[in-house]
Amino acid sequence: MRVISLVPSVTEALFDLGLSENEVVGRTKFCIHPESKVKTIPVIGGTKNINIDKIRALQPDLILANKEENIKEQVEALMNDFKVIVTNVETIEDNYYLLKTLGNLFNKEERAQQFNLKIYEVLEQAKLDSTVKVAYLIWKSPYMTIGSDTFIHRILSEIGFKNIFKNRTRYPEIQMEDLVEAEVIMLSSEPFPFKEKHIEEMKAFYPDKKIMIVDGEAFSWYGTHIAKCGDYFTGLLAEIHAIQR
Repeated sequence: MRVISLVPSVTEALFDLGLSENEVVGRTKFCIHPESKVKTIPVIGGTKNINIDKIRALQPDLILANKEENIKEQVEALMNDFKVIVTNVETIEDNYYLLKTLGNLFNKEERAQQFNLKIYEVLEQAKLDSTVKVAYLIWKSPYMTIGSDTFIHRILSEIGFKNIFKNRTRYPEIQMEDLVEAEVIMLSSEPFPFKEKHIEEMKAFYPDKKIMIVDGEAFSWYGTHIAKCGDYFTGLLAEIHAIQR
C-alpha cells in the first residue's frame, strides 16, 4: 500500500510499526522522525499548505491526515480523488485507538499493542508525588497556552501537573500577569522555539518561579512517540521534585 502522511507524529508511528520507505511515499517537511528513513521520502509541502499536484503525482492508495494539524478545505479536496483517513487525538484513549487502527490497517496489530502497553507503562511510572500547578506556553507575541481539550493537557495531567488554564479551551492567548498562579512555567520547544533568553525575560516578572524549556515533542506528539519518553519524563519530574523540597 502506498501511503502519504500529512502528520509528523503519524509518520513516525508508521515507521515504528514497521512500514518501509516503499510504503510511506510522501510526507510533510515537518515529518522529521525517524531521520534516517524520512530523508529519502518526497516532501509534499507543510502540514497546512500541502501541494495537491505533488500528491497526485505520487499516486497514494491512502492519505493520513489530522483534524487539528491539517486544513479542512485542503483535506476535503484530497477526498475527491483519494481515500483519506482523518485522525483526531485529544486523549490517551484516542491515542490508543489511533495505534490500534494503524495496526489493523497495515497488519501490524502486535507491534501496535506493544507500543500502547509501553505508553501506559511510561505514563504510570512518571508521576509527581503531589500536584504541581503549571502553565504550558506554546507561543510568544502573543503568549499562548493550552486548554483542557488538548493532548498536551492530558499528558500533563497524567504525570501529575494541574494546568492553571484547564477552564479554557484549545490554545488561548494570555498575558504575563495571568501566570501568577503557576508554580512552574513550561516553555515548549515547539511550535514556537523558546530559548534560554525567554526564560530570562520571564524571570524579570517572576523571579521566584521555576521557568523551564521543555521538549514539545514529548508532550504533543501522539502516536508512538510517548513510548520513547520514559527517561525524559523521569528526568523532568526529578527536576520538579528538587524544587519541592
